[in-house]
Amino acid sequence: MSQHEIPRVALYLQDKHSLQDGMEYVKYAESKGFEAVWQAESRLVRDAIVPMAAFAAVTTKIKIGSGVLNNWTRNIGLLAATFLTLDDLAPNRAICGIGTWWDPLATNVGIHRHKHIKAMRETIEIMRKLLNMETVTYDGEFHHVNGIKLDVVHGNTNPRNVPLMIGATGPKMLKLTGKIADGCVMNYCVSPDYNDMAMEQLTAGAEAAGRRIEDVDRPQLIVCSVDHDEDKARQAAKWLLTQYLAQQPHIAKASNTPQDIVDKIQGILGWPCTKEQVSKAMQFVPDELVDRISASGTPEQVRKKVKEYCEHGCTCPILYPMADDVKLMIDTFAVT
Repeated sequence: MSQHEIPRVALYLQDKHSLQDGMEYVKYAESKGFEAVWQAESRLVRDAIVPMAAFAAVTTKIKIGSGVLNNWTRNIGLLAATFLTLDDLAPNRAICGIGTWWDPLATNVGIHRHKHIKAMRETIEIMRKLLNMETVTYDGEFHHVNGIKLDVVHGNTNPRNVPLMIGATGPKMLKLTGKIADGCVMNYCVSPDYNDMAMEQLTAGAEAAGRRIEDVDRPQLIVCSVDHDEDKARQAAKWLLTQYLAQQPHIAKASNTPQDIVDKIQGILGWPCTKEQVSKAMQFVPDELVDRISASGTPEQVRKKVKEYCEHGCTCPILYPMADDVKLMIDTFAVT
């Protein structure tokens, strides 16, 4: 199988690598034809905006996406101004990926998440108007703004081309995404079969708004662990999967992981956790599960698995390199 059967591909970075290494990986990915890099805002370890700016500063073509910010902790005016600033740094390259966050982290920092659908709808509606350089008055349940506008005096006063993408996992948020967003950042740690449900909901939302599913871009996060040694690749993926199955209930549910496995892992680690706890809990993650909800193995094996996600609706794989040789993963999916 040729890697060119997957013409669109992106890189995903979280906190596994230093920012300095991340900048080098992004430059290398750009040279290999990757269309975007997406930076996570994960746990309480790494803000997304600073790395995005760093990646933008050392590249010229690759798009820079947030994968994803949450819509609870940033004032809507500041959020719009942030992406205006990123667009100033890298014109027409910034992508705003935004989600509804997760518990228990949100609760632990004092955020009460509720009415997720309505909160997201308000966020997208106001962001779109602000980035279109409109003056906005909005009296919603979650956002109240009075005559605000992005106050550009010195610089580009034109509407900004910043796609608004929702990181949606559940059926209701997927349907909303199909209705109002430029695209969906589909989640990882799920099987390709999960995408079938996602596509049904995205399509239903798009059609309800008079759109086509083709109007909704569908990049997807995928845990991608590449090594010439299949077992080493699988073990590297287990490290991440173990943490997500324990700490993020919505992903554990979407992955369709048996509850007894989730219970065993959660019995050892929660949030936050130590490396020792992750190492201990990894034994309960079976190889079959790793193979089902990630792309792990040799270059040929991971290309085959990523292609399967694409056959089930993903338009652009966003690959999170878990094995040590990041450049091997990039080379495995090089477009140029």
